[in-house]
Amino acid sequence: MSSAHKVSTVYSLKVNGVSVPVNGYAGYDYAQFSMTSGPATVVVTKRNGAQASKARISPVKQGYKAKLQANTATFTIRRSEYLIIGIDGLRRLVLSADPAETDRPASSGTGIFNVTKPPYSADPSGGAASTTAVQKALNAASAYGSVAGHSRGTVYIPRGLYPVGNLEIKSHTAVYLEPGAVLRVVADKALYRIDAHKDSQNRDLTWWIRTAFGSKDIKMYGRGTLDGNGMAATKAGFGMNVLVPIATSNFALDGLTIREGASWSVIPTRSDNLSFTNMKVFNRFDMGENDAFDAIESQNVSVRRGIGISLDDSYSTKTWPKQVGITKNWPSEPEKISDVTFDDLLAWTYCFGYKVGQGVVGDHDRVTFKNSVVYDAAVGIGIHHKAGAGTARSITFSNIDIEQLTFKLERRQTWIAFLIEDAYKNGAGPVTGVRISHVNVRAKGSTPGVLAGFSNSSSISDAVFDSIRMPGATAYAKTLKEMNITDVRFTTQPAIVAAP
Repeated sequence: MSSAHKVSTVYSLKVNGVSVPVNGYAGYDYAQFSMTSGPATVVVTKRNGAQASKARISPVKQGYKAKLQANTATFTIRRSEYLIIGIDGLRRLVLSADPAETDRPASSGTGIFNVTKPPYSADPSGGAASTTAVQKALNAASAYGSVAGHSRGTVYIPRGLYPVGNLEIKSHTAVYLEPGAVLRVVADKALYRIDAHKDSQNRDLTWWIRTAFGSKDIKMYGRGTLDGNGMAATKAGFGMNVLVPIATSNFALDGLTIREGASWSVIPTRSDNLSFTNMKVFNRFDMGENDAFDAIESQNVSVRRGIGISLDDSYSTKTWPKQVGITKNWPSEPEKISDVTFDDLLAWTYCFGYKVGQGVVGDHDRVTFKNSVVYDAAVGIGIHHKAGAGTARSITFSNIDIEQLTFKLERRQTWIAFLIEDAYKNGAGPVTGVRISHVNVRAKGSTPGVLAGFSNSSSISDAVFDSIRMPGATAYAKTLKEMNITDVRFTTQPAIVAAP
């Protein structure tokens, strides 16, 4: 772990007998390691020495049980995965077990631009800002990768702490962060370009690390961290979107950790052919509007095998008006959302776990959330067509497990909320062709589920509920009432399939 991050005072950890550092964080702790294959024996130790008497390991559908002995909880994981462990009412421990790296590049050689080597000579101790060094390496890598016959140029970032200002990644560039490598925002507004103002936060925002407009063929990978240093930044008068793949094509991220954004954290915007794999977003619970991941006006997006922790929504899609507020400096014309897939994810939030919206100014077409878990939220799955006259169509929620709902959002706490509003007072659009299938509702929430259109022309139609299991039920629900969905307005009668 980085010298910039605190060591947990609550837990220590060993995996197969090897000590793994535990980060002490805001609201929870987390530990990260990689494994080539399972099984692996995990021993979590309470550092206060008190007897361990109760443990819960999530996702609970995995069936992991801990053996409690003295001040330890021991269990065996079958493979690399993301887990959340609660012991005796203490702060939760997030366990991030990644697959072993198979594509780690050489640290030097032809086409490799190591930021700590001349002519870049970045300081890995964190004692000085490394913006110029890292940006020069990025530019050199792009120039190399743009030569006919060359593969991408690779920027190699060794283990260490690198405070940096804004960075721009150009075409044909790979950025590799070693385990323990941390790029970190500096709490000095003067060092950053102001790219937007978010009225709801009354805060200037910077796109901290972004792609060049019109770029293509970019990869970011490794087991390092992009640290927004969000609390310190906001005290210095600004916030940031941590990673902004904007107006780019063929962008891939694999394995990185995104930490402490001070606004929406990862926001692919007006881009296409994007993949985000093994991505961990660890945001704070004492900072609002810090969505983990928002796909914005982009097409052919895959988000697979990840964990998103934030006070605000974990995973969502959005489309927004042109040249208004946060969109002021977005290039080109507004685009629709299409062919976006969220797969094998774990969400922990005070708001929506998985959501389409709030902005549906442009159409959303073929958005799928599948094979995923809501660890905790206010609303498990949702469509919030709050603003805009676009159509949300062909939306799928499939094989979703909803474990807990312990928070409230605008007095709402429910496993499902689909609603259409007209926040801009310039028209609302419909939602059509929604399929909700094989959802295991372990917690239904304290308020009714919602299917609420706005009007006859802005309604919810062509919805199918297939194999929904409610808490304590031995069979699938056969009616909306059995699903606790009783707030129903401007909605055509859904089809309900209750498999035997």
